[in-house]
Amino acid sequence: MADTFSYVFPAIRGVQAGREYYVSMCPLRLLPKLFIFDEEELVPELRAQRSLNKARVPEIARYVVENKDSYTFSAITASIDGAVTFDPVGGDKSSSFRMGTLSVSMEAKFIVNDGQHRRAAIETALASAPELGDETIAVVFFLDRGLERCQQMFADLNRYAVKPSASLGVLYDHRSAAANVAKHLSLTSDVFKNLIETERSSLSERSRKLFTLSALHYSILELLPEKELEDFATASRKCQEFWELVGVQIPEWIYVRESKMTAGEVRRDFIHSHAIVLQALGRAGRALLQLPKTEVAKRIKKLRAVDWSRKNGATWEGRAMLGGSMAKSGQNVTLTANELKRVLGLKLTDEEATAEQALLTSRQASPRRRTRGSK
Repeated sequence: MADTFSYVFPAIRGVQAGREYYVSMCPLRLLPKLFIFDEEELVPELRAQRSLNKARVPEIARYVVENKDSYTFSAITASIDGAVTFDPVGGDKSSSFRMGTLSVSMEAKFIVNDGQHRRAAIETALASAPELGDETIAVVFFLDRGLERCQQMFADLNRYAVKPSASLGVLYDHRSAAANVAKHLSLTSDVFKNLIETERSSLSERSRKLFTLSALHYSILELLPEKELEDFATASRKCQEFWELVGVQIPEWIYVRESKMTAGEVRRDFIHSHAIVLQALGRAGRALLQLPKTEVAKRIKKLRAVDWSRKNGATWEGRAMLGGSMAKSGQNVTLTANELKRVLGLKLTDEEATAEQALLTSRQASPRRRTRGSK
């Protein structure tokens, strides 16, 4: 009698690699009830997917809840471990492509091969927005052919997945207040106009661009609090005023605009157009903007005295550079911002002071380590 009960999905049948698969729609409210994960306590060799990164789930769920009128999800891919029957419309079972109904035994298991974080996030989102339950998500069903096949499916589904560059993500993001301000500055600011790379997040030596859109975006996130960024007009004005004050203090930026130097030469010989330094300038700028306007203009002129050369290892090694190459970590942003705050006469936060002390301790210890190693 158990086999007489089944789940029935309207579906389209297709064929890949000689095997049937089915595409259907699933109401969001049923997703957590139907689709399961592999047991997370199993070792990777016995699972068919990566373990769930629970830290990602709240962020995805928040995205759905905060954008109920415009969120977008791609299809979930699942394997069916159990008996299935496909009944095409009109009864013609000879065609490889046919609309019909897919009946799945209620004893079968649905195992998510791709989309486990979307599934978990939808479950979380439904708790605070149950009205989303009647909306649907596309599901691609494959027949389960054992653990080895499921693992191969996971590998194949992720083999050619390429995350878009951070700059392109900012360019196409119309929800983020910081992204909108960054795009506006890239088009209107005398400092950045015609010098922003909007598609890539790294620049080649021959690129005529001096900055990347992602670097400008990160600097804006450092410069202004989130609440201030929500007021587009005011945030754009404040950012533009700040960066134009900074731009006057850095001759090489002006030389590129005047075609006296190439962008490649500046990026090769100086650190000030790289993402970590723009971000550090933004962080120092946030503290600077707490001062009266006249004081801001006075102090920011001190940036003209900074030696931005990549040969200035005494200052930048361990801060903006590691082993002569530009660094990328959050700690390096902090240490670079510390140096800029020192130049600007700004007080360090407790966290920044701790990072600064750690750097000084490391620098004091490194000569002794080299001496011991040379013996």
